[in-house]
Amino acid sequence: MAERAALSYAETMTITGQKVTDELFAELRRHFSEAQVVELTAAVALENFRSKFNVALGVESQGFCLVR
Repeated sequence: MAERAALSYAETMTITGQKVTDELFAELRRHFSEAQVVELTAAVALENFRSKFNVALGVESQGFCLVR
């Protein structure tokens, strides 16, 4: 399933110390083109950057999405 492959990839990218395995990458490529994989990688990396950046600077949520 494409969504599961994308989520597994994003989770693996996000967890410090984990590496994307050849098997995971192959599963991702079964569902997505090379350009789509690059775009997904960039999107996940950007969100990880924002997360680290905001925490370091104490940037608080703007309240657009309240998680309870």
